[in-house]
Amino acid sequence: MDRIAEELKKLKENHQLRTIPNVEGKSDGKIVVDGIEYINFASNDYLGISTKCELKEEFLCNNQSFLSSASARLLTGSSIEYLELEKTIANLFGKEAALIFNTGYQANLGVISALIGKGDVVFSDKLNHASIIDGMKLSSGDFYRYKHLDYENLEKLLTEKRSKYKRAIIVSESIFSMDGDKADIDRLIAIKNKYDCILMIDEAHAFCAYGASTIAGVCYEKDVDIITATFGKAVGSFGAFCVSSELIISYLINKARSFIFSTSIPPLNIAWSNWLLTEKLEYIKKQKNKLEHLVKAAHAALKLQGFETVSCSHIIPILIGDNEKTVKISEILRANGYYIPAIRPPTVPNGTSRLRISLTADCKLDDFEKVLTMVN
Repeated sequence: MDRIAEELKKLKENHQLRTIPNVEGKSDGKIVVDGIEYINFASNDYLGISTKCELKEEFLCNNQSFLSSASARLLTGSSIEYLELEKTIANLFGKEAALIFNTGYQANLGVISALIGKGDVVFSDKLNHASIIDGMKLSSGDFYRYKHLDYENLEKLLTEKRSKYKRAIIVSESIFSMDGDKADIDRLIAIKNKYDCILMIDEAHAFCAYGASTIAGVCYEKDVDIITATFGKAVGSFGAFCVSSELIISYLINKARSFIFSTSIPPLNIAWSNWLLTEKLEYIKKQKNKLEHLVKAAHAALKLQGFETVSCSHIIPILIGDNEKTVKISEILRANGYYIPAIRPPTVPNGTSRLRISLTADCKLDDFEKVLTMVN
């Protein structure tokens, strides 16, 4: 216990101690914390769907799905709602099959740890999400992390290491969760073909929120072998999924421990996701278009005020560096009505603490510009 107390003390001294905020309510573009309403620049509800009461009311008037699954899917926890949603998702991505997981974390953890065994290897972008890192650690195989978006470094690793292993997977996010920058999917496809690898892309922050020609996201190309994403961000629901070939999905059903040993999501949530992606698809496209216009204007404002950023998306990091300074700036913004929590290690590398501004379809450009003025 003394060691635990000492570690917590050290986190506090380094301005890295985390506490759960007392969130009392949310509405379109707003959040109530400790009784005070703020403009919310911290949400991953990119299309603002989760706070739309009219959508919820319309859905509930016509849906009587169960509130609990009461079991894992391989026992009694499956239902027609699951089968319908998996078909919808597979069709959206042009894949043979899909499998629903409880969370994006469990999806990445389950897919990687199931597919990579002894004698196999993963090549992972250095800034991939913790769920991907933990999946690699949980697997029985080896893994190497290439420099962020550095595909020459990836090829160097593949040239040196690939021949030593049976199965190899290259894993990358499409839109990176902390930097808002984008992987070169075409380049990754060429590399995976050259070195006989499986390509897995995490679309968590792109699905329904990014990509010019589809709501699927960035990597709807048929040459991406495995795609994971979540319903808990732009779709405004809960749960996650993997789309791939029938062969790989069947393998995951039998080998992915995070799928096999988890009580499944209540059918009501599954039906809500499917309803949004079928009956409300045009609404999703409308909100996505609204977000795209805001993102374009926001990046123009960044350039005008002299901010440099690697972001090309709705995720915009303002790098501060020092933990204490980042926390103080976040507190100043909060005192002025803007909710943008400080992002510190271990979520991001040491020395890169930041404000992670998350644009949603309900955000206003004027508010974004005011935030930039206060930070600048």
